[in-house]
Order: sequence, then C-alpha cells, then structure tokens
Amino acid sequence: MNQKLDVFVLSDGVGETALRVARAAFIQFPEMDSTFTKYPFIKKDDQLKNILNMAKEKKAVVLHTIVSKEICEIINEFCQNNGIVYYDILNPIIGTFSQMTHQTPLRKKGLLHELDKNYFDMISAMEFTITNDDGQNPKGLLEADLVLLGISRTSKTPLSLYLANKNIKVANLPLGPTTNLPEQLWDVDKKKIIGLTNDMNVLLKIRRQRMIAYGLNPDTTYSDSDEIKKELDYSNQIYKELGCPVINVADRSIEETAAIIMEKLNFNGYQNS
Repeated sequence: MNQKLDVFVLSDGVGETALRVARAAFIQFPEMDSTFTKYPFIKKDDQLKNILNMAKEKKAVVLHTIVSKEICEIINEFCQNNGIVYYDILNPIIGTFSQMTHQTPLRKKGLLHELDKNYFDMISAMEFTITNDDGQNPKGLLEADLVLLGISRTSKTPLSLYLANKNIKVANLPLGPTTNLPEQLWDVDKKKIIGLTNDMNVLLKIRRQRMIAYGLNPDTTYSDSDEIKKELDYSNQIYKELGCPVINVADRSIEETAAIIMEKLNFNGYQNS
C-alpha cells in the first residue's frame, strides 16, 4: 500500500517554481501517494497561521520559496517548533550567493515574473506559434526562429508551445505522402529546420488509442502499420532532401526533446540567440 503524504507548497508569488521543485523531488518516489496543495501570495497574516496549523494537523511537508526574511523566519520557526518537515528552497541559495558576492539581496518577490521585455517577447512568440501551428500559415515558415516537421503524433504542437514559452517563434508543418508541401519550405534556412520522427510500434499504439478515445474503430488507415511505414519513409526522404537534423521523440519527454533542439540550433538558454 502506497504511503500517503500531504505536501504544502508556499510562495509569496504565484508558486510555480516551488511546485515544480516539489513535483521533481517527489516523482523520484513512485510508491508515495503525494498530494500537492499550492498556497500562492503568502503574507504575514491570519491566512499564514491557518496554513501552518493545517500543516501541523495533517503532518504535511512544507516547501516554500518565500523571499521575505520576516515571513521566512515565521514559517521556519513554526515548523521547527512543531516537528514539521520543511524545506526552504530559495534562501540557502540566496545566502550562499550573498556571501560569494558580498552583495545584499533585493528580497523582492515576483522578480521572475515581472512584465519585462522577455515576458512580452514570450507572449509574442506564443501568439506566432499558435498562428503557425499545423501548417496554417505557410508564409510564417520564413519568419519563424524554428520550423518543426513531422508526421502525425510526433509531438509537433506540444513541442512548439513549450519552445514558444522560451521566447522561440515556432512554425510546424505536418508531413504525409498525400500532403502538398508549401513552396516556402524550400526557402527556409536549413539551419532552422528540425525533422521529428517516432518508432513504428509507438506510433501504432498512440494512433490506435487515439481512435478508441474518439469512439472509433482502431483498425483504420490512420493506424495501419503499412500506411505508417509509408509516412515514415516519406518523411525521412524529405529530411534527407532538406539536409536537416532528425530527432526521434520515442520515449522522450517534451522537455528532453526541446533541450536537444535548443542545443542543436544553438538557442541560448531561454532566449533565441
């Protein structure tokens, strides 16, 4: 029987950083049934007291990314005095950097999410990517930072949206023996093109499951192994003609594939170079 555990995630901002760290840590313990509760925009008030008392009552683990020194001390002291397991995610790092640089930290919440140029660039990239999803706008291929090609179920759209969140303007184009390739594709800088592929058995399984989910017969042309082989052969031929890198997305997460793409195209961290 899985061990159940409540995890309280506290932040004086939106709380996404703390939640991601918490999930990344606890996913390493698959036999633990963890329930995450996020408490954003924490202030020094009755709400904080209620949350801490609830954590004590439920014997929850407390993780937080509080930058306010005063609130941080309240949380840490309460947890220590009441035997609550807690982890202060940011402040040990902030303290270390402060010692290294001999500088005083700002301790200003929400800096990661301020509405600066990067934020608006990300919104612009997201809008571009949505407009240029699934070959909707062939002219956009020439304006994109990155063009993703692939047959159906090679993660083109989720990859595009993930990369757009990192300020990269992405256009993606579906491939297939019966599709007409836009002439603009051949004018795109080949260094900006990535071909996506997948294993036959993975595609077969995904496509059959998709048909079932739609309440349709799983045995269709879309999920036929011979037809899938034709699609794979066709896409591989296009990739060869274009001379573009090819990434197999089988058994890879969106994050892992995105990291490979960013490395291959020399995108610098979260911004395109």
